[in-house]
Amino acid sequence: MARSPALTADPSTDAAAFLRRVGFALLLFAIPIAALLTRRAVVVLAPLAVALLVLATFLDSGARAPRDKLIRVLTSSAGLAGIVLLAWSALSLLWTPFVPEASERLLNIAAMALLGLAGYLALPDRMRSANLYILPVGVGLTAFLGLLIAYEGDFSLDQDGGSLERGMIVLALLVWPAVTWLHSRSRSLEALLLAVLVALGALLTGESLALEGLAIGAAAFALTAIAPRAGPRLIALTMAGLLLLAPILPFVLEPAAVMIAGPNSPLVASLDVWRHVVTSEPLRLITGHGLETALRGRFFSLLSVDAPYTVLFEIWYELGLVGAVAGAVLLYSVVRKSSEQRPILEPGIIAAFATAYAFGCLGIGTAQVWWFTALVVVVLIFVAIERGQFRTTRPKAILHRTR
Repeated sequence: MARSPALTADPSTDAAAFLRRVGFALLLFAIPIAALLTRRAVVVLAPLAVALLVLATFLDSGARAPRDKLIRVLTSSAGLAGIVLLAWSALSLLWTPFVPEASERLLNIAAMALLGLAGYLALPDRMRSANLYILPVGVGLTAFLGLLIAYEGDFSLDQDGGSLERGMIVLALLVWPAVTWLHSRSRSLEALLLAVLVALGALLTGESLALEGLAIGAAAFALTAIAPRAGPRLIALTMAGLLLLAPILPFVLEPAAVMIAGPNSPLVASLDVWRHVVTSEPLRLITGHGLETALRGRFFSLLSVDAPYTVLFEIWYELGLVGAVAGAVLLYSVVRKSSEQRPILEPGIIAAFATAYAFGCLGIGTAQVWWFTALVVVVLIFVAIERGQFRTTRPKAILHRTR
């Protein structure tokens, strides 16, 4: 007797499910934990996870119409702004004094953009809840590990140093998709406890940058939850406006900084350098000095060592008005696009945007590959969470009376 086709095992489907589960385990569980122990964890594990997801998609065709999705992304306002920003960065190689280093950085940025697109197209249209529940488990265990490292040390696993700070920053980004997923599953208490645990880990490990980013993200979460329409618009305008009006900031902030921190404080010195750059080279505000000059210019006396470490200064110094406008349009479009998602997901998405933007403004090394990779991971996780919302309630069993 022939077996029913529905009962026949499909090796390719089983293999795809296994590869997808391993890929999500790397993306949601291994990355946050390993980031506390080694500085290169995010850069190594994220491409491997995306490769497994892509291979799984080739095996079972879990993602539908990838070409249409790609065209939709590239032709959106955010996609066009990103293309302009990348093209202007490439054009700036003509006048940057650090062509080899800038070329390497541009290739890294392009590679991360391609990685994000590949991961986006490889994600299935419907996500299994079992795969997504790995995320809060990984975030919670990472917070516990951070507390253990704070008291016992890094167990001699961090040979280069700095992994704890980098790991806590990655954790501060990943906690928002974890909270969002739990909240969407009506597990608000668990989501609150997870957020408190991560904040406690950042506090006890002494990582002030992670704690500040979490605080700003929490404020954005609360604002979006209270005002679902006005909140995201206000945050989008604030982020884009700060980037567009960045050259005015040193003139506005320096008097207040002198009163609060004193005339000889590092903050006042950095604002003074920023103000001098704006007034001494006004034409450079249009073209910028070229990619990679904000960081390496300090080492070759092209820029004062007191120059501010913030993305607001670096974008204007390297890419000028064109780069700032493209970046502002990209920020505004991406944040406003989140308002089109399900209302239950919106506060967490806005909180993640605010946290990442705060890290850039507060001086994290945004030019580093691990930072771009971490942002790609967060975006892919949110896309996966959105695709896991296709059913929010279990179907009720209906009993039919038989005669």
